[in-house]
Amino acid sequence: MTCTPLRAAQGGFTLVEVLVALGIVAIALMAGLQATSALTHNAQRQSDVLLAHLCAENELVKARLSRQMPDIGDSTQPCEQAGQHFNVSIAVRPTPNPSFRRVDAQVFDGTLPVLRLSTIIGRR
Repeated sequence: MTCTPLRAAQGGFTLVEVLVALGIVAIALMAGLQATSALTHNAQRQSDVLLAHLCAENELVKARLSRQMPDIGDSTQPCEQAGQHFNVSIAVRPTPNPSFRRVDAQVFDGTLPVLRLSTIIGRR
């Protein structure tokens, strides 16, 4: 009796298996791309808020260091920090106590608000 060897099953993947694997890899790469995009956006936002904070704080310090109470009203000042241009809107409002004024500094990047800081300034 002669024994014929069985043919070994051929290795490899079918076309459907390859397409499923490529689909899974594509989904994983898209998720990674979205995560990277979100991190980049958040880092840019954090940088903008830091620079806007410097602009707002500079305007509030100017008002605090002034020898006189700030006049009630609104004004806008340009501010450049690290090559970025912002506009700082200063709003001075009265308080129930006439010896104090409320000063709000809101920073805009174009037309988009970035940050708002407030303080109270009293007579010296």
